[in-house]
Amino acid sequence: MKKLAGKLYRFSSSWTGTIIIVLLLIFFVAQSFVIPSGSMKRTLLIGDFLFAKKFSYGVTIPEIPWIGLKVLPDFRGDGHLIDGPRPKREDIVIFYVPKDRKTHFVKRCVAVGGDEILYYDKHLLIHFHEGDEWILKHYPTEKVVKVLNKLWVVNPYKEKYPGIQYQPEYNGNSFLMMLYRASEIDMKPVFVPGLEAPAYTLDGNPVNAFYRKVSPDHFYMIGDNRDNSEDSRFWGQVPYSLIIGKPWVIYFSLEYRSYERVYRGIGGGRDYQALHQVCKDLPLGSAECRATWEKHRFTVRWDRVGRNIDRFQLEAPKDD
Repeated sequence: MKKLAGKLYRFSSSWTGTIIIVLLLIFFVAQSFVIPSGSMKRTLLIGDFLFAKKFSYGVTIPEIPWIGLKVLPDFRGDGHLIDGPRPKREDIVIFYVPKDRKTHFVKRCVAVGGDEILYYDKHLLIHFHEGDEWILKHYPTEKVVKVLNKLWVVNPYKEKYPGIQYQPEYNGNSFLMMLYRASEIDMKPVFVPGLEAPAYTLDGNPVNAFYRKVSPDHFYMIGDNRDNSEDSRFWGQVPYSLIIGKPWVIYFSLEYRSYERVYRGIGGGRDYQALHQVCKDLPLGSAECRATWEKHRFTVRWDRVGRNIDRFQLEAPKDD
């Protein structure tokens, strides 16, 4: 036993052993990701570095990080070596985006197979597949509406997770933007009688919402920053085969964005919330605000470091 332990120690101390151990940890235990966009703001911020649990939803096919090279074939045909639990509603999930199956995205799972979704400006309505009785048992009546002869929950997660918001970082209406792109997006434009939403005309037909029913073993992922998120509404539901894992802990958080990016949206969406926090009473477009922001730039958000995301997401955001 001592000889075996000695051999293992010498192996782990070598460069080869260290690399193999690190790769095994990345393949099967935890992997580092960085938040590059504001689609999950204010729950997760641009510049958050986090570890993801790779084993939350089964064991995925291992791949070499940074180059995305799979080291084993997909024997099961579902992207996993070992089957596991599926993402649940409300989970924040890391997955490959369906449109290219290579890019990692981080979004919240809002609906699972069998659920039906209606979306109109600043309202996400879900009819959970468990049915009307289940909805009345789990949600207060003030959050429930009846349309299309069934019950729907209005913005079911917004009160529980304070980071969920509807604040467009552009001059416009996100529903109208989706209507303009109706032929490209995943949801179907519909007219729902009895829905308290303004109606528009598309190809001569009235439209007041977008509809989607989620397929079995698929998941609908939407960013918490809903007016500024490219998500399942645009490129479609996510199959289990593309699920990677679940964010675990923030191990580092850095504000690296330039004033131009934050104020004008150069290289990303505007972030007036962050500017208001840093510049306080200064006009956002002033030279004084720019100088104050540049002093703030490259600061570490120490209040986020070491936080477990499952608990952190339930708190009111302190850093916008």
